[in-house]
Amino acid sequence: MAAPALVALAHGSRDARSSATITALVDEVKALRPDLRIEKAFLELAKPNFHTVVDKLVRAGYDEIVVVPLLLNEAFHAKVDVPEVIAEATTRHPGLQIRATEVLGLEARFLEVLDERMREALKSARIRELDALVLAAAGSTDPLANQAVARLARVWGAHHKLPVTAAYAAAAPPATGEAVRAFRAEGRRHIAVASLFLAPGSLLDRATELALEAGAVAVSEPLGAHPEIARTVLARYAVGAVELVPV
Repeated sequence: MAAPALVALAHGSRDARSSATITALVDEVKALRPDLRIEKAFLELAKPNFHTVVDKLVRAGYDEIVVVPLLLNEAFHAKVDVPEVIAEATTRHPGLQIRATEVLGLEARFLEVLDERMREALKSARIRELDALVLAAAGSTDPLANQAVARLARVWGAHHKLPVTAAYAAAAPPATGEAVRAFRAEGRRHIAVASLFLAPGSLLDRATELALEAGAVAVSEPLGAHPEIARTVLARYAVGAVELVPV
């Protein structure tokens, strides 16, 4: 019996850089598990959409699919959009079993990826000294999602023995520029911003612009197609596949 197919489901963006990053990440996952049928899909704004991918898998003979949402928090898209599209797909394909896993989330080990991206940014900007950090995320109307970012910021700050503030590109204060200015008001001058985003896009562009205008010395690239993220996708898949096994 074939293993369940894996669908890596991203939100989607009109920004071509975002789609390219998701493609590169899924390619990393495929390289780790060439034995699995692995497909990328998007909820909206990019192709292929989820239903197109499900239809293709059903035609190929798959009756079990594990969906790994490529999302960093358990907010609206994870709680509403993902269950809705899965319900639609199972209604359209009687007998098809689809299991959605937990989102990628804010794993503590992602801080290692943040550190790597930050080192790249500091090297590019020729910065050797820091006295504060800002952890920039997309932001959500769900306060629990924002609190999860703030908790990760505290862990990161404790690791580096530096003050760290969480900032958000939308839906919640403070914005990255505000966070940088608050540190500068304390007399800190070497403030770098880490991008807790999976891929590039307009929100990250705006967060970067505001941070640099406020005096940040460097802003890192998003997490992107990093092997650690790919391994997390497969870890989520493994749990979902087990949950599909009849008991």
